[in-house]
Amino acid sequence: METFTDVLLVTANVGSLFDNVGEIQSEWLKQLYKTIQSYKPQFIALHFQEVGGKDYMLNMGHAEDFFWTLESSEEMKDFDRSCIYVDNQFKVEDTFTALGSMYFIHKTLKNIQQYDFHVKNFKAVLEKNRYMGSLDRVTTVEKEKFPKNFWPDFKWSRKGFMRTRWIIHNQGLDLVNVHLFHDASNLIACNSSPSIYSANRNNALRYVISRISDSRQTVLPFFLFGDFNFRLDTLSLVQDLSTAADVQTVKKDSSNEVQRIIYEEKDNDHQVLLRIEEKLFAYLHQAVFREDNGRALLKYDKEVAAFHDVIREEDIMFPPSYPYSEEHAKPTQYMNTRCPAWCDRILMSHTAQDLVHRRDDCEKSVVYNTVGPNVCMGDHKPVFLSFSLKTNDHI
Repeated sequence: METFTDVLLVTANVGSLFDNVGEIQSEWLKQLYKTIQSYKPQFIALHFQEVGGKDYMLNMGHAEDFFWTLESSEEMKDFDRSCIYVDNQFKVEDTFTALGSMYFIHKTLKNIQQYDFHVKNFKAVLEKNRYMGSLDRVTTVEKEKFPKNFWPDFKWSRKGFMRTRWIIHNQGLDLVNVHLFHDASNLIACNSSPSIYSANRNNALRYVISRISDSRQTVLPFFLFGDFNFRLDTLSLVQDLSTAADVQTVKKDSSNEVQRIIYEEKDNDHQVLLRIEEKLFAYLHQAVFREDNGRALLKYDKEVAAFHDVIREEDIMFPPSYPYSEEHAKPTQYMNTRCPAWCDRILMSHTAQDLVHRRDDCEKSVVYNTVGPNVCMGDHKPVFLSFSLKTNDHI
């Protein structure tokens, strides 16, 4: 008999919560709880990236508080089993990813098992388990930092992936938390289409997919969600935004290196339309990134398209998830540091998409959106997917 299990998947780059300790966290959690209460899931998977923030050596101590606050909150009391994995061991530089994954199981969900990668078998989840550290000896999670030799020319940072495997009512699933490489410089991102950074992310994602699809374990349907750092095709976008503009390139005195590109309107008193520097992307008409949920920009969102052979995604109906202002009073405003983009995504294998139940009634059975769209959630808005998973009571 076919049964259905209500699932909520959430991905959130939480760096801002630690970089601005105490300022964002309570409202952030309130919005998360609100989402949980709206969709009433029986199984929740929360994938966090950048735990501890940029200054993780200083702020990692707050991670334990954050995870404990969430786990022990009144709002989560009906979830009687949980599995929590936090890679907070920054002293082990070769393996540190700053990833955190939390899985919550509602008391009404009876039949759930988790895979042990060591004994190569599934075991029933019966209690609350919490693991914090390097996670190297934890047998129910598989964690990997991207190999250094992958990107010898780039700063090696805390990027990688973490996988857990589940059986919900006889339906097996892989859930993978991912953090890919960002664009270090807006100027370099504008140099080519696709950019050099985009090519790196493509390689990294192919690597993740090959690792979770190799012959070490039975291949299962997978959901891959995290901060992919996907960016818009900046060169094409800038060309289109500045068709009626004069371009001025400012170089550093001592070298031939470009320091700044300025686009001025040909008429209108030469008003500056767009300024691009290494860490500045200031566009005069910022509203275009939010109008109609940024729909006009989706054609520049090309990085997932390269994976259509193995990956699917629900239609995006929300504005770019990054880089929002971290100021409390500007929850829908973007910062002028980067071109806004859909960095935070929930992707799935073709076999996983087949397990998403679509009801025919008018009620929206699958919802892909941001958490806290009108509240300051830090520089990334968390992204969630709510759906009913097709599961079977009997094999």
